[in-house]
Amino acid sequence: MKKFVFIILLFFLLGLSEPHYEAASSSLDFHINDLEWQKVDELLPRKSTFTVIDVETGKEFEVQRRAGNRHADVQPLSKEDTKIMKEIYGGHWSWKRRAVLVKWDDSLIAASMHGMPHGAGALQNGFPGHFCIHFSGSTTHKTGNPDPSHHIMILKAAGKLDQYIETRDAQALLDVFLVSVKNSDKGITKKLVISNLEEFDEQFHKTNQIESMKWEIETTEATKDDTDLSRTYRVKMKFYLKEIGPVKEELSFRLIRSSTLSPWKVEWQPLLLFLDQSMTDTGGD
Repeated sequence: MKKFVFIILLFFLLGLSEPHYEAASSSLDFHINDLEWQKVDELLPRKSTFTVIDVETGKEFEVQRRAGNRHADVQPLSKEDTKIMKEIYGGHWSWKRRAVLVKWDDSLIAASMHGMPHGAGALQNGFPGHFCIHFSGSTTHKTGNPDPSHHIMILKAAGKLDQYIETRDAQALLDVFLVSVKNSDKGITKKLVISNLEEFDEQFHKTNQIESMKWEIETTEATKDDTDLSRTYRVKMKFYLKEIGPVKEELSFRLIRSSTLSPWKVEWQPLLLFLDQSMTDTGGD
């Protein structure tokens, strides 16, 4: 019963623009904390256990932190927790990032996880390795830099993504759009593109064939109109498509806005046309 009540409160919480809810009949404070990694590192030491809640589905599972000095390397606590985590990823392990909330003590911490077992694992949980959870200020072990995809998902978990989007310049907004497609985040993509709402679901479905992608925005190739309400960028892209494999392509994306005070929107037809053509060339539907 307590778990059911918590999930109901969580969905109410996620609908607020400034996420904060205090339960009248409980000591729990459901404020979402956007804590820096240095603080989280102290609150959740190695061998500590905590709950991870997927923002999109509301599903939750238990994990144990095993290692990590720039972010948390964690493992599902049990085989049942592994099962729930795999359900969150549609039954397939994936490097794609998802916005999550970490339940610690009486509060929730904004975070981002990926869903791919890698490296070593020590628990008898049916999970072949560990996975990573990033918080604000976390970096990758290899580069020492924040991961852009994790950064966007942390903002989403913290309820700060809309404000972030509204203040981005055209190139940064294009980057957020590409992050949303890479991570199959339908909600974020919908906020950023110019699309007929009746057609959006069908259009977004085309991106499911993207297993992974990398890109480089050619800033020197950006063009803008005289009113600065339209900009076009050339983007060098590398895809791994499920039915094809690795593909390289250069695409042009036009971004427009209704006034100099309005947020940018992306015309994503070049990507959709490329995906259509790729499926046609392989005889796909």
